[in-house]
Amino acid sequence: MAKKDQRTDAAGEKDREKWMARFQVRLAVRPGVDRAVVLQAVKDVTAHCTDTGEHPRTAFGDPDAYAVQAAARLVPADRAARARRHNGVVDALDSVLKRAGDVAGL
Repeated sequence: MAKKDQRTDAAGEKDREKWMARFQVRLAVRPGVDRAVVLQAVKDVTAHCTDTGEHPRTAFGDPDAYAVQAAARLVPADRAARARRHNGVVDALDSVLKRAGDVAGL
């Protein structure tokens, strides 16, 4: 294989890795997403790209937008709602503690 082809292949592989890394991070922060959901989504994307030879961006588009879609498809609605409520309570508590620390001069 020519050096130019090797560089092109390496650049394409690096781009695929960056897409997958961003997708995983964006998916992991969605409400209700756990390790099993991330692993399943990565498995689905990898299998599709292996079968078709497509780049993930070509097949699934923007990794951020696809993370939202994958979470909606893979996370039961009640679990996502429960996680959003929990996150809201934690955020409110954190805000109160921060204000209390500001008042106390901590």
